[in-house]
Amino acid sequence: MVTDQLSRPLKDLRISVTDRCNFRCTYCMPLEKYEWIDRKEVLTFEEIARIARVFVSMGVEKIRLTGGEPLLRRDLEKLVGLLMPLGLKDLALTTNGSLLAEKAAALAAAGLKRINVSLDTLNPEKFRRMTRRDDLPRILEGLRVARREGLNPIKINAVIERGVNDDEIIDLAQFARAGGFAIRFIEYMDVGNANNWRSEKTVTKREILKIINGYLPTREVGRDGGNAPSVDYEFEGGGSIGVIASVSEPFCGGCTRARLTADGKLVTCLFSERGHDLKGLIRSGASDAELIVAIGSIWSPRQDRYSEERLVAMQSSEGYKPERRKIEMISLGG
Repeated sequence: MVTDQLSRPLKDLRISVTDRCNFRCTYCMPLEKYEWIDRKEVLTFEEIARIARVFVSMGVEKIRLTGGEPLLRRDLEKLVGLLMPLGLKDLALTTNGSLLAEKAAALAAAGLKRINVSLDTLNPEKFRRMTRRDDLPRILEGLRVARREGLNPIKINAVIERGVNDDEIIDLAQFARAGGFAIRFIEYMDVGNANNWRSEKTVTKREILKIINGYLPTREVGRDGGNAPSVDYEFEGGGSIGVIASVSEPFCGGCTRARLTADGKLVTCLFSERGHDLKGLIRSGASDAELIVAIGSIWSPRQDRYSEERLVAMQSSEGYKPERRKIEMISLGG
């Protein structure tokens, strides 16, 4: 098992299967114009499966498929079928849910068990403002179909932004609890460069929990496996929530996640400035052994701890200035 300079092993891989998305969420892809990856530069399912197999041989136990919007990738269930034999502890999918009603049955039949659905508001008008689309009914239907098809657990991800949807924290928690879904509230972060992030727009974990506990008391469960991004809580009487506090309580010290972009670049941090080309190695005929050496040479020097550095800067007299150029979220995947 390869470790980085902070003794963090490589255990989780998030794979973006496309940079295309049918939403234009203001915190993720606020750009009016975007240069999409040329289709011939996007990894094939066979290339993704091969890279995944190499990562598993190096200690990766969990894989999450992301985008863009991954369900825009045609026949995604075929990739699920290629990944299932790898013996992973967990294979999951993150989606905006707009195509889930049409795809849930095929994904379940291919072996997928677990999905996360991004849903930041239950208000139709607010949903249109936030995503620039009118697909809220399709997402709600997708959640119902996914549950009917036996996908479990189904988690809802909600990014909370002050002055935008922080008045819906309890509504979202109630919706998830009534529907048998888990929900994870995510602090608004400075992903990418184009969302004009300001720290005062972040609703902190402490604030979220204060609101939640005013509705119904919770009990802390902790982080799944000790290093998951979310700190989880259980409601009295059933149901659960989680909070991902990358801004106010960063967890860089336990981060074991690497990311693979749709065009085959290995990225070692959500806030990275660049990726490392694996696709070029594959298409030039590199062996699995050579890929292992290349991946190890990228992970071993890793010292990424961006969120911890951001918090130190935010607490300093100079304050935090988000000047570092980062890969845009739409390119990187979640």
